[in-house]
Amino acid sequence: MSKYFFTSESVSMGHPDKVADQISDAILDAMLAQDPLSRVACETMVSTGMAVIAGEVTTKAYVEIADVVRNTIERIGYTDGEMRFDNHSCAVLVSLKQQSPDIAMGVDSEGAGDQGLMFGFACRETEELEPGTYMPVPIYLAHRLVEKQAEVRESGAVHGLRPDAKSQVTFEYNDRNEPIRVDTVVLSTQHAPQYSSKTGQEELRTLVREHIIKPTLGDRWWNDKIKIHVNPTGNFEIGGPHGDVGLTGRKIIVDTYGGRGRHGGGAFSGKDPTKVDRSATYMARYIAKNIVAAELADVCEVQLSYAIGVAEPTSVHLDCQGTNRVDQDRIAEAVREIFQLTPRGIIESLKLRAPIYTQTAYHGHFGRVPGTVTVDTSDALTKGTSPKTFETFAWEKTDKVEALRNAVAHVSAAV
Repeated sequence: MSKYFFTSESVSMGHPDKVADQISDAILDAMLAQDPLSRVACETMVSTGMAVIAGEVTTKAYVEIADVVRNTIERIGYTDGEMRFDNHSCAVLVSLKQQSPDIAMGVDSEGAGDQGLMFGFACRETEELEPGTYMPVPIYLAHRLVEKQAEVRESGAVHGLRPDAKSQVTFEYNDRNEPIRVDTVVLSTQHAPQYSSKTGQEELRTLVREHIIKPTLGDRWWNDKIKIHVNPTGNFEIGGPHGDVGLTGRKIIVDTYGGRGRHGGGAFSGKDPTKVDRSATYMARYIAKNIVAAELADVCEVQLSYAIGVAEPTSVHLDCQGTNRVDQDRIAEAVREIFQLTPRGIIESLKLRAPIYTQTAYHGHFGRVPGTVTVDTSDALTKGTSPKTFETFAWEKTDKVEALRNAVAHVSAAV
């Protein structure tokens, strides 16, 4: 194959679909904080001046849904009524009912909450830029661009930016599938009226270029020949949920690998970890990342599949795209030996019964840094009295590297 171009996009925390994702996950977290066994399937729709919450829930938690919604909107940055969607005046409509007992029966017996197929992916493209992330570089930089937009907006380094934004990065690859340069960057950001004139738009383009794009690309990827498009249609004053309706689960490619690797079709936000759409996708990423970190392959895609009510996966498949250093069957056998692949095993090994999901709902679920978060686990009547610390992004750890290497060597010796 000769050289080619590949593009990935990301959206900011203030994009309407991401607002919906964050609200759904904030509600999930509020319930898991009080009742780790909560079953939650929470969908959100946001539009001008309103948020609609619907879904199925089984929980012992007492949560003030409207407070969670408005606090999330405030954290994102929609605090000004001029944007026609803000934490002070937003109406909150709630329609949450109990989970179907037919579904609950299968999950209670430790089976999967639904059928489906899930993919995980890892590669070495970001190792020079950010060691240990093992992500495709186009989506990684696209995330960092909207993350930088949020940073300069919140710090006031660039005045007049608003929460809604989108980024897109096009890379040129050589015939060995290696990224060699950034070809095009698109950054569209909502802004205050001060940038609506022609002069204001020119000023905004300069500010975005100097404060967001250049620092994000850094010395490794910045070059003066990059084609840059900042708000290419002109004004972006009307945005957020006032400009477009936002729905939970509409940004599944942004959430994962930006089009690199395949996707099983299931969204993540608002779903508790018994939903394998979410938990098994996290496990597939965990497996793929550890395989690449163990230097068993430079690229790895993992597919898992499940049947509703059945604990063991119906299939486990690896595709190293010709980059594997040992036989794929040996790696697959090692995976089955080392990783817990039942829904219960996934939940326990990745510590998923915890209020850790809101921060996954913006800037990508993968390529993030494992850490901790302290959350109040008291109910709405006694809030602030019971803080606890939880591990975050456990699926991004590379703690199975040695076990994989040893298992592959053992399989090889047995053969």
